[in-house]
Amino acid sequence: MSSPAMSGVESVVIATHNSGKLREFRSLLRGTGLRILGLADISLEVECTESGTSFAENACMKAVAYSMHTPLPVLADDSGLEVYALGGRPGIHSARYAGPGASDADRIVKLLQELQLAGNDRRARFVCALALAREGVVLLQTEGECHGVVADRPSGCNGFGYDPIFFFQELGRTYAELSEDEKNRHSHRARAVQQLIKALNPSLEL
Repeated sequence: MSSPAMSGVESVVIATHNSGKLREFRSLLRGTGLRILGLADISLEVECTESGTSFAENACMKAVAYSMHTPLPVLADDSGLEVYALGGRPGIHSARYAGPGASDADRIVKLLQELQLAGNDRRARFVCALALAREGVVLLQTEGECHGVVADRPSGCNGFGYDPIFFFQELGRTYAELSEDEKNRHSHRARAVQQLIKALNPSLEL
Protein backbone atom coordinates (compact mmCIF):
# COMPACT_ATOMS: atom_id res chain seq x y z
CA MET A 1 0.00 0.00 0.00
CA SER A 2 1.33 3.44 -0.88
CA SER A 3 -0.36 5.48 1.87
CA PRO A 4 2.22 7.15 4.17
CA ALA A 5 0.12 6.11 7.18
CA MET A 6 0.50 2.49 6.11
CA SER A 7 4.11 2.56 4.94
CA GLY A 8 6.07 -0.45 6.11
CA VAL A 9 2.91 -2.28 7.18
CA GLU A 10 2.70 -5.95 6.26
CA SER A 11 -0.27 -7.00 8.41
CA VAL A 12 -3.70 -5.61 9.22
CA VAL A 13 -5.97 -6.83 12.00
CA ILE A 14 -9.66 -7.18 11.22
CA ALA A 15 -11.64 -6.31 14.35
CA THR A 16 -13.87 -9.36 14.38
CA HIS A 17 -14.29 -12.81 15.90
CA ASN A 18 -16.80 -13.67 13.15
CA SER A 19 -15.16 -16.33 10.97
CA GLY A 20 -17.46 -15.64 8.03
CA LYS A 21 -16.70 -11.94 8.06
CA LEU A 22 -12.96 -12.57 8.39
CA ARG A 23 -13.09 -14.95 5.43
CA GLU A 24 -14.78 -12.25 3.34
CA PHE A 25 -12.16 -9.66 4.24
CA ARG A 26 -9.35 -12.04 3.35
CA SER A 27 -10.92 -12.55 -0.08
CA LEU A 28 -11.66 -8.87 -0.59
CA LEU A 29 -8.14 -7.78 0.36
CA ARG A 30 -6.41 -10.51 -1.60
CA GLY A 31 -3.88 -8.94 -3.95
CA THR A 32 -3.04 -6.01 -1.66
CA GLY A 33 0.06 -7.75 -0.32
CA LEU A 34 -1.24 -7.46 3.24
CA ARG A 35 -1.41 -10.33 5.71
CA ILE A 36 -4.96 -10.31 7.09
CA LEU A 37 -5.31 -11.28 10.75
CA GLY A 38 -8.31 -11.68 13.02
CA LEU A 39 -8.51 -10.77 16.70
CA ALA A 40 -7.92 -14.42 17.62
CA ASP A 41 -4.68 -14.44 15.62
CA ILE A 42 -3.17 -11.85 17.96
CA SER A 43 -4.90 -13.30 21.06
CA LEU A 44 -6.84 -10.10 21.64
CA GLU A 45 -9.84 -10.82 23.85
CA VAL A 46 -10.80 -7.22 24.66
CA GLU A 47 -14.50 -6.46 24.23
CA CYS A 48 -15.60 -3.21 22.62
CA THR A 49 -19.00 -1.72 23.37
CA GLU A 50 -20.79 -0.48 20.27
CA SER A 51 -22.68 2.50 21.64
CA GLY A 52 -22.68 4.70 18.55
CA THR A 53 -25.79 5.92 16.76
CA SER A 54 -24.59 5.05 13.27
CA PHE A 55 -22.61 2.38 11.45
CA ALA A 56 -19.75 4.86 10.98
CA GLU A 57 -19.58 5.74 14.69
CA ASN A 58 -19.52 2.09 15.73
CA ALA A 59 -16.82 1.24 13.18
CA CYS A 60 -14.64 4.07 14.48
CA MET A 61 -15.20 3.05 18.10
CA LYS A 62 -14.11 -0.51 17.40
CA ALA A 63 -11.12 0.46 15.28
CA VAL A 64 -9.83 2.92 17.88
CA ALA A 65 -10.45 0.64 20.86
CA TYR A 66 -8.72 -2.40 19.40
CA SER A 67 -5.85 -0.39 17.90
CA MET A 68 -4.88 0.70 21.41
CA HIS A 69 -3.88 -2.91 22.14
CA THR A 70 -1.67 -3.65 19.13
CA PRO A 71 0.95 -1.76 17.12
CA LEU A 72 -0.69 -3.05 13.95
CA PRO A 73 -3.34 -1.07 12.09
CA VAL A 74 -6.87 -2.27 12.79
CA LEU A 75 -9.70 -2.34 10.28
CA ALA A 76 -13.17 -2.41 11.82
CA ASP A 77 -16.53 -2.53 10.18
CA ASP A 78 -20.06 -2.07 11.33
CA SER A 79 -22.65 -3.36 8.97
CA GLY A 80 -26.24 -4.38 8.93
CA LEU A 81 -29.56 -4.54 7.19
CA GLU A 82 -31.97 -1.61 7.09
CA VAL A 83 -35.58 -2.46 6.19
CA TYR A 84 -37.64 0.51 5.06
CA ALA A 85 -41.01 -0.75 6.36
CA LEU A 86 -39.47 -1.32 9.79
CA GLY A 87 -38.20 2.24 10.08
CA GLY A 88 -34.65 1.16 9.27
CA ARG A 89 -34.56 -1.74 11.73
CA PRO A 90 -32.63 -3.82 12.51
CA GLY A 91 -29.94 -1.34 11.38
CA ILE A 92 -27.06 -0.93 13.81
CA HIS A 93 -28.69 -3.57 16.01
CA SER A 94 -28.60 -6.23 13.27
CA ALA A 95 -26.32 -8.60 15.17
CA ARG A 96 -28.30 -8.22 18.42
CA TYR A 97 -31.77 -8.01 16.89
CA ALA A 98 -33.20 -11.15 18.49
CA GLY A 99 -31.42 -10.79 21.82
CA PRO A 100 -28.26 -12.24 23.38
CA GLY A 101 -27.29 -15.69 22.19
CA ALA A 102 -29.67 -15.66 19.23
CA SER A 103 -28.59 -17.39 16.02
CA ASP A 104 -28.72 -16.05 12.48
CA ALA A 105 -31.85 -18.15 11.97
CA ASP A 106 -33.48 -16.60 15.06
CA ARG A 107 -32.82 -13.10 13.76
CA ILE A 108 -34.22 -13.95 10.35
CA VAL A 109 -37.40 -15.39 11.87
CA LYS A 110 -37.92 -12.27 13.99
CA LEU A 111 -37.41 -9.95 11.03
CA LEU A 112 -39.80 -11.86 8.76
CA GLN A 113 -42.45 -11.95 11.48
CA GLU A 114 -42.22 -8.19 12.04
CA LEU A 115 -42.22 -7.47 8.32
CA GLN A 116 -45.34 -9.58 7.81
CA LEU A 117 -47.22 -7.11 10.01
CA ALA A 118 -45.71 -4.00 8.44
CA GLY A 119 -47.31 -4.02 4.98
CA ASN A 120 -46.14 -4.71 1.46
CA ASP A 121 -42.97 -2.62 1.28
CA ARG A 122 -40.08 -5.09 1.34
CA ARG A 123 -37.34 -2.70 0.23
CA ALA A 124 -34.09 -2.94 2.16
CA ARG A 125 -30.45 -2.04 1.97
CA PHE A 126 -27.26 -3.50 3.39
CA VAL A 127 -24.78 -0.92 4.71
CA CYS A 128 -21.12 -1.36 5.62
CA ALA A 129 -19.01 1.34 7.28
CA LEU A 130 -15.25 0.79 7.57
CA ALA A 131 -12.74 2.54 9.80
CA LEU A 132 -8.98 2.03 9.73
CA ALA A 133 -7.11 3.07 12.88
CA ARG A 134 -3.60 2.84 14.24
CA GLU A 135 -2.61 3.41 17.87
CA GLY A 136 -5.92 5.11 18.65
CA VAL A 137 -6.04 7.38 15.60
CA VAL A 138 -8.57 6.94 12.78
CA LEU A 139 -6.70 7.05 9.48
CA LEU A 140 -9.50 6.45 7.02
CA GLN A 141 -13.25 5.86 6.78
CA THR A 142 -15.33 4.51 3.89
CA GLU A 143 -18.88 3.28 3.42
CA GLY A 144 -20.69 1.06 0.92
CA GLU A 145 -24.31 0.09 0.44
CA CYS A 146 -26.34 -2.30 -1.63
CA HIS A 147 -30.09 -2.14 -2.31
CA GLY A 148 -32.53 -5.03 -2.61
CA VAL A 149 -35.68 -6.49 -1.09
CA VAL A 150 -36.44 -8.90 1.73
CA ALA A 151 -37.39 -12.32 0.38
CA ASP A 152 -40.48 -14.18 1.66
CA ARG A 153 -38.33 -16.99 2.99
CA PRO A 154 -34.62 -17.84 3.34
CA SER A 155 -32.89 -19.24 0.26
CA GLY A 156 -29.28 -20.30 -0.30
CA CYS A 157 -26.58 -21.70 1.95
CA ASN A 158 -23.65 -19.32 1.35
CA GLY A 159 -22.77 -16.27 3.39
CA PHE A 160 -23.97 -15.52 6.89
CA GLY A 161 -26.31 -13.25 8.85
CA TYR A 162 -29.27 -11.98 6.82
CA ASP A 163 -27.79 -13.11 3.48
CA PRO A 164 -30.46 -15.82 2.90
CA ILE A 165 -33.32 -13.27 2.89
CA PHE A 166 -31.65 -10.33 1.13
CA PHE A 167 -32.77 -10.63 -2.50
CA PHE A 168 -30.32 -8.77 -4.72
CA GLN A 169 -32.42 -7.77 -7.72
CA GLU A 170 -29.41 -6.88 -9.85
CA LEU A 171 -28.45 -10.56 -10.04
CA GLY A 172 -31.89 -12.05 -9.30
CA ARG A 173 -30.77 -14.07 -6.28
CA THR A 174 -30.31 -13.75 -2.53
CA TYR A 175 -26.88 -12.96 -1.16
CA ALA A 176 -26.74 -16.53 0.13
CA GLU A 177 -27.24 -17.85 -3.41
CA LEU A 178 -24.30 -15.89 -4.83
CA SER A 179 -20.89 -17.41 -5.31
CA GLU A 180 -18.05 -15.98 -3.24
CA ASP A 181 -16.71 -14.21 -6.33
CA GLU A 182 -20.09 -12.64 -7.14
CA LYS A 183 -20.62 -11.43 -3.60
CA ASN A 184 -17.10 -10.04 -3.43
CA ARG A 185 -17.80 -7.94 -6.52
CA HIS A 186 -21.26 -6.63 -5.62
CA SER A 187 -21.80 -6.58 -1.84
CA HIS A 188 -21.96 -3.56 0.45
CA ARG A 189 -18.74 -4.74 2.13
CA ALA A 190 -17.03 -5.16 -1.24
CA ARG A 191 -17.95 -1.61 -2.21
CA ALA A 192 -16.63 -0.20 1.06
CA VAL A 193 -13.38 -2.19 0.75
CA GLN A 194 -12.91 -1.06 -2.85
CA GLN A 195 -13.10 2.55 -1.70
CA LEU A 196 -10.62 1.79 1.09
CA ILE A 197 -8.11 0.19 -1.27
CA LYS A 198 -8.44 3.06 -3.73
CA ALA A 199 -7.88 5.63 -0.98
CA LEU A 200 -4.76 3.79 0.25
CA ASN A 201 -3.40 3.27 -3.24
CA PRO A 202 -4.87 5.76 -5.76
CA SER A 203 -2.77 4.31 -8.59
CA LEU A 204 -4.40 0.89 -8.27
CA GLU A 205 -6.90 -0.01 -10.99
CA LEU A 206 -9.98 -1.69 -9.49
